[in-house]
Amino acid sequence: MSDDEQAGGAADDAPEQPGAGRSSDDGKKAGDDRKAGDDRKQDRGRQDRDDRARDGDDKSDEEKSAEDEEAEKEKEREKERERAAGRFKERTRDPLADEQGEEGPTDLAAAARTRRATRQLFDVRRDLISFAHSRLQSAHIGDNFNLLLGSRQAGAGMRSGPVPEEELRRLRRVHVEPEGYVRLRTALRARRLLVLGAAPGTGRTSTALSLLDEVTTSTADGTDAESVARVRRVDSDGGIRQLAETLDSEGGDAWRGTGHLLELSLARPGVLPPDEMDLDELAAALARREAFAVVVVAVGSAANPLLAGRYGMLCPPAPTEELLATRLREQLQERAADARVDDTSLDDLLARAEDLAARAEVDDAVGLKDLRPAEAELLASLLAGHVLGDVSYEELLSGCRSIAAEQAQEWFAGVDRALAAPPEGAERADRGAARPGTATLFHPVAFRIALAVLGGASHSAVATAAHLLTWELSVQSDPDHTPARPLFCDDPEADVALSRAELTDGKVEVAGHDVPARLIWYRGAALPSAVLTELWDRHFPVRAPVVRWLRLLADDPRSQVWMRAAVAAGELCVRDFDHGYTELVRPLAESTANRRLIFAATTLDQAASHASHRKAVHRLIGDWVKRGTPSQRWSAAWALGYGNAAASMDATLDALARIGARDEGELVSVASHNVVRLLVLPDAAEVLARMAEWTHHKREPYQDLGLAATVRLALTTVDELLMDPDAPLDDCDSPWADRGDWPLVLALAAIRPELVEAMADLMWTALNTARSKDVAMDALEELLRSAVRKDGSEWTRPGLAALLPALATDEQDRRRLDWLLRRMMNDPEKPLPEPKARDLWFLAVPAPERTRQEERHG
Repeated sequence: MSDDEQAGGAADDAPEQPGAGRSSDDGKKAGDDRKAGDDRKQDRGRQDRDDRARDGDDKSDEEKSAEDEEAEKEKEREKERERAAGRFKERTRDPLADEQGEEGPTDLAAAARTRRATRQLFDVRRDLISFAHSRLQSAHIGDNFNLLLGSRQAGAGMRSGPVPEEELRRLRRVHVEPEGYVRLRTALRARRLLVLGAAPGTGRTSTALSLLDEVTTSTADGTDAESVARVRRVDSDGGIRQLAETLDSEGGDAWRGTGHLLELSLARPGVLPPDEMDLDELAAALARREAFAVVVVAVGSAANPLLAGRYGMLCPPAPTEELLATRLREQLQERAADARVDDTSLDDLLARAEDLAARAEVDDAVGLKDLRPAEAELLASLLAGHVLGDVSYEELLSGCRSIAAEQAQEWFAGVDRALAAPPEGAERADRGAARPGTATLFHPVAFRIALAVLGGASHSAVATAAHLLTWELSVQSDPDHTPARPLFCDDPEADVALSRAELTDGKVEVAGHDVPARLIWYRGAALPSAVLTELWDRHFPVRAPVVRWLRLLADDPRSQVWMRAAVAAGELCVRDFDHGYTELVRPLAESTANRRLIFAATTLDQAASHASHRKAVHRLIGDWVKRGTPSQRWSAAWALGYGNAAASMDATLDALARIGARDEGELVSVASHNVVRLLVLPDAAEVLARMAEWTHHKREPYQDLGLAATVRLALTTVDELLMDPDAPLDDCDSPWADRGDWPLVLALAAIRPELVEAMADLMWTALNTARSKDVAMDALEELLRSAVRKDGSEWTRPGLAALLPALATDEQDRRRLDWLLRRMMNDPEKPLPEPKARDLWFLAVPAPERTRQEERHG
């Protein structure tokens, strides 16, 4: 290499190794000898200059001119070496350090941790659960049973009328009382009227019917229950006032002692809840007829006044385990009776069904932490059908996967149907008027989408993203008018309940530090995929506002937001790669903002995680590497650093070398960074071998790529690079555990000793190459300072103990290390204590070699 030179070659005058163990008198004598020697050197220097001056007088002008020319050439060579060193230093800087704008630089360590957490929500190894293509709509089980998976919608259109006694009897058998059921019953008996609030599908209607069945039975006074409709459903169109008027009418005595169930829908724009006076009037009418009524409402901001009043109470969901066990026993009893199965066999079937429900594959297929009554009944039907031989195992899993899919479909079906129709009584000319309430209407679905994309982030981040999406949905729905943005309408408790979410105490990273936060998740691993699948596959008009929203999230400076959005965008691309690439990936990959380029790269890597799209991503990245713009090549380099964007490690390294060497090394910085990211993969030995080849390449850009990757290997910490969820940092069994803040080279030295020699050879080359030696020396200093923490506890000392002996194998290397340690000891800002310097020296130099070194240094 033309510009190679031995760093430390002028180290003859360097200090001896730290901790040589000499006494203070020996040190004073050595200092006097060194001073005398320096005086003699100065005298000889003055004599030499005088001699050269006398000889110069005798030289010809031609000789003087040649010497001056040679001196100028030497100065120019020195300047060129300085320029080369400066260029190389720039190429070893963080590729994101120069990001401009108010957002500030991207925190790669936080982004890496966020990606690991988010990919676990979209586990592509469970393709049958994540974005399941199959949806079992119906299954014929035996000769007498036909299971409809959309059974939750069966009673959606039911109007006023009596509740059959047979239904009430069945309810008594299978109803599971939620927590606080006795308190609800006591309140209903005392006030005659109860406003019961809960999320739809949680069993609130069953609880209301059970309450009415109990209180009306106790007040029947001997009346023949079979001939009197004790419990009735009331059409919600008439509302509270109409029910009160009916009870007080001339024929109202016929309703004496009866129970009334009224379900109010307050979700439609313009619908107002009844006020307290209306409820008081109804309660008085009920008391006059010794009757009861339960008004069921969905929790939310519209229902808050009702639930906060004297009649309002919340209805918690029934416990899942008890709910499933009850439904399962009922299903088996019904079918066992037809099959003439005795009690012993029934108990055996029940045990088998419960064991089947506890199987990990079935639990993963369901993907929900809590089951609602209709879901528990569905799962019980599938389990019973399988143990009885009517449902195959594949049909069982398909039916389980459909539970979350049905929930997502229920959430999004016909959300804006009320907006699509003109207001009642509106004239044709008024149909273009602004439609109020769009924000209130779209906020619940926007929150569910935001939670699917950002699950695991802070509640505030998800809520803020949901408001951004609400705006985009409102504008898309009514582009001619600016939608209102309510400022004080949030109801966090309702958002959590209506979205089947849960809040947990956790931490988020702010400026590299963990701070406490309230995190929010779906209560079920299957819901994020189910929501995005429903959104992308069944509601095409919503794609445009969602894409605009994802672009906004790509610019968010918080890693917990933009990285989660990038992973979710990759899952959407799997659903429709043509649309995702055209509308999202390509525009972001042509940006000048590095964070957007990483967003595009992460999206492509997530798509490549699916076998169905891996080859397409490989071809796309290959095109970007060969014929792409500089921004596309930058994004391609980052995608290659994940290890999934090319067919093999050899192809990955070839592509990174092409990117790094093109245009005189313009993208060496990002290429070298992503070469180092590959070193956490099992093919690290192949990566190191290729780096060594580059350092000996005849072309300087390849040399710079190898040298820059070597320096970055020493400067980059593990938590910036360990992106694969298969090797989580927080797993106590992982070799990377507790090494997240270690420099990668030292972590590898401790974990994989077979790589030490190759890494030491690379560092030796960087330390002995003129343009890289200063940066490499600074990197080595950082490694040495990481031996112990400020509090004295051990840090990277095991890694240094493995690496330093391989890096200081001869006299020249040890003299360089000796000089560096003394420089660190004399550092005015961060002086290295002598005992620590001595300990580092002893780590690097074995005891026998250390003795000869001490003798040689006098």
